[in-house]
Amino acid sequence: MQFLKGVGPNRAKLFAKLKIEIVQDLIAHFPFRHQVQGAPQPINTLTAGESATVIGHIVDAKLTGRRWKESVLALIEDETGECEIRWFNAAYMIDRLATMRRRPVRVHGRVRDVDGVAQFVNPRIEPAEDAAWLGADKDADARTDTGKPSGRALRARTVEQVSSGAVERHAGGGCCAGPSSGLPMPPAEGSRQKAEGRGQKQTSDQPTRGAHSPAAEKERLEPVYRSVEKLPSRAIAGVVQQALPQALREVEELFDDAYLSSRTLARRRSAIERMHRPTSLDDIPIARRRIAYDELFLMQLAIAMKRNHTLTVDRAIALPSSDAIDARIRRRFPFTMTSAQGRAVREIAADLARPRPMNRLLQGDVGSGKTVVALYAALVAIANRQQSAIMAPTEVLAEQHFHNVEKYLEGSRVRRVLLTGRTTAKQRTAALKAIDAGEMDLVIGTQALLEKDVTFRSLALVIVDEQHKFGVAQRGTIRSRGAANVLPHYLVMSATPIPRTLSMTVFGDLDVSILDELPPGRQPTKTFWAGPKGYADVWTMVKQRLAAGEQAFVVYPLVEESATMPLRAATREVEHIAKNVLPDSTVDLLHGKMTGKKKQEVMERFARGETQVLVCTTVIEVGVDVPNATVMVIQHADRYGLAALHQLRGRVGRGDRPAVCALLADKAGPLAQRRLGILCATTDGFRIAEEDLRLRGPGEILGTQQHGWPELRVANLIDDADLLDLAQRDALTLVRKDPKLAAPANAALRRELIARFRHRLAWIDVA
Repeated sequence: MQFLKGVGPNRAKLFAKLKIEIVQDLIAHFPFRHQVQGAPQPINTLTAGESATVIGHIVDAKLTGRRWKESVLALIEDETGECEIRWFNAAYMIDRLATMRRRPVRVHGRVRDVDGVAQFVNPRIEPAEDAAWLGADKDADARTDTGKPSGRALRARTVEQVSSGAVERHAGGGCCAGPSSGLPMPPAEGSRQKAEGRGQKQTSDQPTRGAHSPAAEKERLEPVYRSVEKLPSRAIAGVVQQALPQALREVEELFDDAYLSSRTLARRRSAIERMHRPTSLDDIPIARRRIAYDELFLMQLAIAMKRNHTLTVDRAIALPSSDAIDARIRRRFPFTMTSAQGRAVREIAADLARPRPMNRLLQGDVGSGKTVVALYAALVAIANRQQSAIMAPTEVLAEQHFHNVEKYLEGSRVRRVLLTGRTTAKQRTAALKAIDAGEMDLVIGTQALLEKDVTFRSLALVIVDEQHKFGVAQRGTIRSRGAANVLPHYLVMSATPIPRTLSMTVFGDLDVSILDELPPGRQPTKTFWAGPKGYADVWTMVKQRLAAGEQAFVVYPLVEESATMPLRAATREVEHIAKNVLPDSTVDLLHGKMTGKKKQEVMERFARGETQVLVCTTVIEVGVDVPNATVMVIQHADRYGLAALHQLRGRVGRGDRPAVCALLADKAGPLAQRRLGILCATTDGFRIAEEDLRLRGPGEILGTQQHGWPELRVANLIDDADLLDLAQRDALTLVRKDPKLAAPANAALRRELIARFRHRLAWIDVA
């Protein structure tokens, strides 16, 4: 990038922040929208309060005001008159305007009225001849109507008035017209001839006032790019326009004409060009469809090739089950599995019995019983004299898993251990020795399992809970701990339901098992949200529940108060809750900055019922299971995403009593109201996940760096669901015919696939 004209080493570093390192990255950095600039209009038709575009010449410019209130004031004129342009805190514009003398310029921005004079404030300005890729012709004369209701007509100073000295320039930098009405004033009859009669005959170096290229008479579509500080969209647009012609010559078409025609797809080179410089608004959806298809197809192609490799090349230890093993495992659970759990168990058992690695996603709503299914899978592996590992993202969740395992395996011969950052050095040394010797059957832990000194004798099954909370490299590390020349089976659990389109992309290489029902006896949680006027009623309800022997969570978004975020914090509010709001109840505090030991002590007191109210942060989002907790109060609920709110709500309603979740919001804007309304209307995690995807996008839900796939720059998993289906069908068909893309006709596709995923191919199987 640094060798492109106008870039250099320093600006190349700014481009790198946008992941633009080579020219191919640059032309793949598409505008996220196009701003329509209306056709240029005569200066004497400008209207206050509206955006407008004019073409003319700069006739004067100067710096005004004092240092702390500096501004640049310029005058631009065309054949109908003259108006002002003002830039605040932009002294550099003086030098830039000097380079534009004697050249037609294009100015676009909002117009205001300053003492009856039209003035642009901080507008965009550029040489008019640079606008070589303008859209369809518009009739500029049709823009002369000044009776628009959204603004009021301004009087424009005519060229004649300027030439005759009727304009007075004030010391303060303001400009005003001489005697005139407040109506738009056309140029005086024969003004140009009079000017020429005063010796101002035009030459090739002194262009006619207002003269500009035919392109300047057209409506313009200005690309707006995602940018970073010190590298604005305009600067990116300039570099793109300079590099695009040469870059387009290097673009390869991936498909033949018949393929494109049958799918109504534009040619690739044309689509890229029209995304950056459309000739009309109609170009954009056509170009966007082709770019979106390429993104989705290449991702689906990579997924299909990986799945094919797993089926035909990768090997794992077969872990067959039997009726006897199944019955022995089921006796460990003091309840009958739901039909959904039974279906998931059968799917997992079938995968484990094969000599190829299982790659399966187990997803279900909060409280649907995923831990039971995961433990069943682990016990199948152990029944085959192999080791299993369960990895959780937090100590709280790991300890919760271990607690449940201890409960179900009481009296069992299964050897198990918990390995976290809190494990003492002595305990850790003993555990590592036992794991390496194959004397430990089930290992449950956090990132501590990723340490280099953790070695397994025969790891055959890896279970990762809430895997999107781990980095791609971390998930790859745990999978590499299997025996030589074989991969462990891999089961991913998620309490955040995955929308269908997301499971086809980010989790597209995984088979999916869904737990879509809750265990018998679970009561749905009633949810409502309240503003400040309803807070008193909420606390009255909480007191009644506590008096009935139930327990409550009160969640805050911050641990400590912040100078930049005017939000209440848990450490500050816990005293207020204990003394003023719920003075007759026992109140405790839990947050992520506590030591592991302290957090465990707090949770154990709450689980035993010694604490009635737990004031906390989102540290309780996953892994907390207290059946007697029936009340959830979430402060500043408008600041959370849908998925986080749904996860927090899932901490209550885990027993046989009906639960309630109160969402408190001091101020909720339209988007926040929509989120809260969705949560109040349904407890269906899959519907909530779809809405969350629609509102926030996959990058925010999963974290782009966490899921390991390139960002979808153009495709939208909600709006392009049909295109995703088409891309998936096409990719599967191609891989069945040419699994390694070895055919000459697919050479361009192979090169593009490698270029697109050049840093990620190693992680496709764990992403």
